[in-house]
Amino acid sequence: MRRFLSALTAGVVLTLAACSDPSSSSVAAPTSAAPAFPVTIDTADGPVTLDAQPTQIVSLSPTATEMLFAVGAGDQVIAADDFSDYPPQAPTTDLSGFEPNVEAIAGYEPDLVVISGDPGGVVKGLEALDVPVLVLPAAVTIDDSYDQMRQLGQATGHVGEADAAVAQMQTDIGAALAAAADGAGMSVYHELDDTYYSVTSDTFVGQIYELFGMTNIADEANGAATGYPQLSAEYIVEADPDLIVLADTVCCGQDAEAVAARDGWDGLNAVEDGGVVTVDDSVASRWGPRIVEFIEAISAGVQQQGAA
Repeated sequence: MRRFLSALTAGVVLTLAACSDPSSSSVAAPTSAAPAFPVTIDTADGPVTLDAQPTQIVSLSPTATEMLFAVGAGDQVIAADDFSDYPPQAPTTDLSGFEPNVEAIAGYEPDLVVISGDPGGVVKGLEALDVPVLVLPAAVTIDDSYDQMRQLGQATGHVGEADAAVAQMQTDIGAALAAAADGAGMSVYHELDDTYYSVTSDTFVGQIYELFGMTNIADEANGAATGYPQLSAEYIVEADPDLIVLADTVCCGQDAEAVAARDGWDGLNAVEDGGVVTVDDSVASRWGPRIVEFIEAISAGVQQQGAA
């Protein structure tokens, strides 16, 4: 439940809208042209206009922080929220993205604030201080992730770098999927925490498995239609998944050895054939550039299973 709540409050797993073709672009070279301002970024909450290139950005979203650094705007970020633990050079502070304090944020004199939602009416509070706010909600599809990176590139004056970063992600993801063609038809169990909360295909994480053509064992257990059902150990053992993906390695200390020690789990296909995949909790719960790492880890697990 701990991992489930963390993923839920981070807003990572939402209803599936559509799948994308991650290999549809080639890598583009960053442009060397000087950024042009003012710019207007079209968002789901309406247009946001920036009169000048921001140099004092406050990020209240761990995913946005990763994206800002990925598009080349890291030097413009002066403060990040308390969950922004990546990249290592991120200027992490005690600012909260879940319970943001307008006065604390304003104390950094930001010329742009990036956040994933609007808890407590923070957007209105900051706009009253003439601080522009860019709201980038949790992605529903991989294409949403690409769009947000491009929006941040536009907002920070790094359009070319953002385009190149997205193109590289698409290339890397396409390669990982191609290398794991044997994943089609495999079954998968994604573990959010050690009490067996999982995700269905109606989530951002779940759609990743659909890109591989996998069957998600949690789909038939989604009685409450939440997208994050709690499975039982007996249900998982009976389903006997080909792949077990542990997204609770940090929060709950889970690994292949711990899974094999569970009562009745040592005979599962995934355990016997090396199909237990371990991923960092944050990598599996954010929709930023490290999606590539997540997909590559799954690809490696599929290839291991295919060679077993």
